[in-house]
Amino acid sequence: MRRLGRVREIRLHDTRRGEVAVLEPRTPGRVGIYACGPTVYSRIHIGNARPFVVYSLLKRFLQHEGYEVEFVANVTDVNDKIYDAAARAQPPVPSARLAAEMTAAYLADTDGLGLGRPDHEPLAGETMGPIVDLIQALIDNGSAYAAEGDVYFRVRSDPRYGELSHRAIDDMDQGEGIEGAGRKEDPLDFALWKAQKPGEDTAWDAPWGRGRPGWHIECSAMAEDLLGVGLDIHGGGNDLVFPHHENEAAQTRMGRGEELARIWMHNGMLQLSGEKMAKSVGNIASLAEVLDAWGRDAVVLFFSTAHYRQPIRFSDEALTQAQASVRRIREAGRRLTPGPSPEDLEPLRERFFAALADDFNTPRALAALYDWIGEANKREGVGDAHAREMLGVLGLENLLDAAADVPDAEAQALLEAREAARAGRDWPEADRLRDALGALGWEVRDAADGPELVRP
Repeated sequence: MRRLGRVREIRLHDTRRGEVAVLEPRTPGRVGIYACGPTVYSRIHIGNARPFVVYSLLKRFLQHEGYEVEFVANVTDVNDKIYDAAARAQPPVPSARLAAEMTAAYLADTDGLGLGRPDHEPLAGETMGPIVDLIQALIDNGSAYAAEGDVYFRVRSDPRYGELSHRAIDDMDQGEGIEGAGRKEDPLDFALWKAQKPGEDTAWDAPWGRGRPGWHIECSAMAEDLLGVGLDIHGGGNDLVFPHHENEAAQTRMGRGEELARIWMHNGMLQLSGEKMAKSVGNIASLAEVLDAWGRDAVVLFFSTAHYRQPIRFSDEALTQAQASVRRIREAGRRLTPGPSPEDLEPLRERFFAALADDFNTPRALAALYDWIGEANKREGVGDAHAREMLGVLGLENLLDAAADVPDAEAQALLEAREAARAGRDWPEADRLRDALGALGWEVRDAADGPELVRP
């Protein structure tokens, strides 16, 4: 999938600068990506899958362009939400057990997207050494202070605080409520370490007392541990810009004297009925349920139909349209032949990759792909090289795999039984057998020369 020849200029929107910037890797030819993953207190919903898809596909594109890419997506397995969910379970369960079970569920659910795994998926609970080291560095240089077993970051110690989220420092609320208010020097300060409280069954020893880390320091430490300070791209949902990413940036800046990331890249939220999909709102559909209902190909394609920085509306209509696009691509693939594509279709291929190089614009790239398909459909024997290359970057190369379109013995037997039922005018049985084929992923198409099975 790697592109030969000169690496084209790639531009991505940097939240800190507030504009599209040229990707200039710290090490020429190599790109490190860190993306914030889920807090594992329940099964992830379809909205949680958007950053996983966006940054998995970005990795594919960068690899196509000739870069070596190291992609890190963490799992937050130490967090207030996990303690609370474990205590509310009926019966209550140990928080470490709940986190382990939900981590396994997250891995299984995202495996269903068929995009492979990130290169590293660190757990906060297994990164305590780097977390403690970074907190100690902040205490040593006066950017943080210990108070009754807690440790807080002095927000006003960082003259560049607010630069990422473009907010005035006095207009910020860390969202910590009254927790620790009596121990903070300034209400703006946020927790780096929290002393163990009654009912919290998991804790670690640290120089300032037994407890566990705050959310923000976990990601700073995991990112630095695997990619180093000054990593190329830090990604996540735009709901994380403040306070999470602002605080990550500040901690590393003050603790290490360098910026954590060269580009801060943020994806928009998935919306249902005009609202961000969130467990707190209650308008969620689990990723596993959506994959079962609509199929992996339609779900992956759906995420590319909107620019990553914009919100994307989740609806039956949107997924139905994605399924129709999948069928269109499959139909075109059946008419393609293995081998090079015609040279006169090269401008459409180039338009596809130029769109991705311009702030990873997948809708424009899809438009170029559909135009390529439209031109190929007018001809006979068009080689599939261009289509396979473009679809590979979008994680949909399987749509051209001929082997996937060959029914197995079970499907063939059901088709023959359906035809026998139709010949005997047993329409209910024919319908039942058609539905059974549908459950196996096959659609019956009644053609002039007899029925055939195709992927929907």
